[in-house]
Amino acid sequence: MIQENKKNLLTPFELGDITLPNRIIMASMTRARATNPAIITTDLHAAYYAQRASAGLILSESVWVSRNAIGFLNIPGIFTIEQTEAWKKVKGAVHQENGRIFLQLAHIGAASHPDYFNGELPLGPSAINPQEKSFTPGGFKDTVTPNAYTIEQIQETIEEYHRAAINAKAAGFDGLELHAQLFTLIPQFLSAATNQRTDEYGGSINNRSRILFEILDVLIKVFPGKKVAVKFTPAAFNAGSIRPDENTIADYEYLLHKLNEYDIAFLEIVGPAVVLAGTPVALWEDQYYSFFRNNYKGTIVANLGFNYDFGNKIIAEGLADLVSFATPFIANPDLINRFAHAIPLAVADQATYYTGGERVFTDYPKSTALK
Repeated sequence: MIQENKKNLLTPFELGDITLPNRIIMASMTRARATNPAIITTDLHAAYYAQRASAGLILSESVWVSRNAIGFLNIPGIFTIEQTEAWKKVKGAVHQENGRIFLQLAHIGAASHPDYFNGELPLGPSAINPQEKSFTPGGFKDTVTPNAYTIEQIQETIEEYHRAAINAKAAGFDGLELHAQLFTLIPQFLSAATNQRTDEYGGSINNRSRILFEILDVLIKVFPGKKVAVKFTPAAFNAGSIRPDENTIADYEYLLHKLNEYDIAFLEIVGPAVVLAGTPVALWEDQYYSFFRNNYKGTIVANLGFNYDFGNKIIAEGLADLVSFATPFIANPDLINRFAHAIPLAVADQATYYTGGERVFTDYPKSTALK
């Protein structure tokens, strides 16, 4: 049954003017179901999200802000009228089930591939290959050395985020989450390994993070009042060159203090997937979430590998306000009911995470136990 603790995953939370019925967030998950040339969402997407509307808040899969942002197969966009109209159906399905949903805006930057641009090179902060893999129509391919953004192209990219936010507003979303994680555009600018610019977008962390805050500025104009969130993976040891270095901890102190000046919904912080001892961020090994709590004054969402008990523990300790779950939501559309009544969780078929169609997407059943 529901725990009696004052604060746990099943208690409500006030997120600005939105009341979340619980503190369980459905994390953004790439499911690659937009298998059509226009990369639009379909009735299948609407059914998938509506099935999971009992989450305190749904964070959509990553969504491309422009054609220039694309770098992974079958992920939908929010940059055309057709895409925007299709997202209205998804949002409407979630709201019909009394749910709440933020759209996550994404841009892959230099980690894309010429296959997406008729042979033209993608753009990055500097002409440096991020050494990643791009999932193209021809399969996974090595990334290439991009062309470096001009100042004008950076401003055009910020405007693409602005237009995407306007489209998301038109589609009726409750808010936005800015994808600033892993090896994508914003981390490419934040990382000294891929950003060796000598202008106002390179060098010091205040310059390398300039694009992050300029994007936030335009998003908040469209969604004011704690309706824009940011997702970071500070301890992500990616396969390529974007990974923590000797400046990472100081860089995040700067980012968190700067974000304290912004009226955003929350920071979603993804935990480390590896032991941090012996790495440049070894100081985070035993005090990871406390670092973010001590430096950021707003709402924190913790992510990565949580179960029900561990999620309750981090909330009870005051290190996070909300917890986002990814994999458990795939096979358990009724995850909140299962947590509330200690119903065993179903296990998802990992081999079908990114395949097309409804199988192991919308056909995972809800439990027939207590509702």
